[in-house]
Amino acid sequence: MLEVCLLGTGGMMPLPDRYLTALMTRYNGSSLVIDCGEGTQMAIKSCCWNFKPIDVICFTHFHADHISGLPGLLLTIGNAERTEPITFIGPKGLENVVNSLRVIAPDLPFPIKFIELTKNEEEIKIHGYRIKAFKVNHKITCYGYTINIDRAGKFDPEKAAKNQVPKMYWSKLQKGEVIVDGDITYRQDMILGKPRKGLKITYCTDTRPTQEIIDNAKEADLFICEGMYGEYEKLGNAKKYKHMTMYEAAEIAQKANVRQLWLTHYSPSTVYPENYLKAVKKIFENTHASRDGYYVEMFFEN
Repeated sequence: MLEVCLLGTGGMMPLPDRYLTALMTRYNGSSLVIDCGEGTQMAIKSCCWNFKPIDVICFTHFHADHISGLPGLLLTIGNAERTEPITFIGPKGLENVVNSLRVIAPDLPFPIKFIELTKNEEEIKIHGYRIKAFKVNHKITCYGYTINIDRAGKFDPEKAAKNQVPKMYWSKLQKGEVIVDGDITYRQDMILGKPRKGLKITYCTDTRPTQEIIDNAKEADLFICEGMYGEYEKLGNAKKYKHMTMYEAAEIAQKANVRQLWLTHYSPSTVYPENYLKAVKKIFENTHASRDGYYVEMFFEN
């Protein structure tokens, strides 16, 4: 099971009932955060999730509404007695930006590892997540993220026998281990059938619509995308500042054939995003005007 919670849905500046941008997932004992706007640690407390299991923090870009909550979050994770490393993923310059913010959070009980993105698309496998980062179209370098939870095929005893895999190795191979016995190497694919459908979520903010977003969100179980503006007359602002309207997000969801769309990263002027939902649903029916704390449990298909 993959748990997904939108911690903050605001863009530019927080509102009394809306924290700035952040997403958190939990899978198999490991938590992942994307973006860390002001209020992130309070939002985590509000949803009663733990700080200590946070293994990965991804950043779309370095505008303040996406990273200003980081120093406080790091201090809180440290107070949760974490000592294991945390991996940070983000655009080139990530280490310098984080170290600058850490002037007010210099002493942490855990090390930080940095993965700086330099290509248009990059893939990282970590803590059970297969993370695909892809560059989008904002005023500064910005990435979207697709999080995949892959699922191996079912155990096939006939395939195991055909490949002459000793029974004593079956259990370990099913857990993903690679076993070397003399000159023979036994791998998981020697005893399992075809991979089964996993889980996929795509997260994207601060961008104009691009084909890359459509391609990376294709058939996602959940597509979380900025809907900065709901007013038709603000399309000009969206183009000028390289953001997206709710209707453009819905068009991407429709073209990518996703299962559901959560709108997020609203302009401070968009106090009631649900007011625009009727018109947006005409483009993509399964659209939700998400709020802080929006939550879903995602399960593998049988």
